[in-house]
Amino acid sequence: MADNKASASLPASGAGLLRFFEDETKGVKVDPKIVVSIPISLIVVSWLLDILLIP
Repeated sequence: MADNKASASLPASGAGLLRFFEDETKGVKVDPKIVVSIPISLIVVSWLLDILLIP
C-alpha cells in the first residue's frame, strides 16, 4: 500500500503550474488595488460627466 502512495503523481505542481507563480519576473510591479481602482474610478467619472453635463 505504501508503494501506491509513493508512485502516485503529484497534483498540478507536477506540470509546473504552481511553480509558475513562485518565479520572480522583471517588470513594473503594480499593486492589485490600483489595478482594480483605476477602471472603477474611470467608470464613476464617466457616469458623473454623463449625469452632470447632459441634462
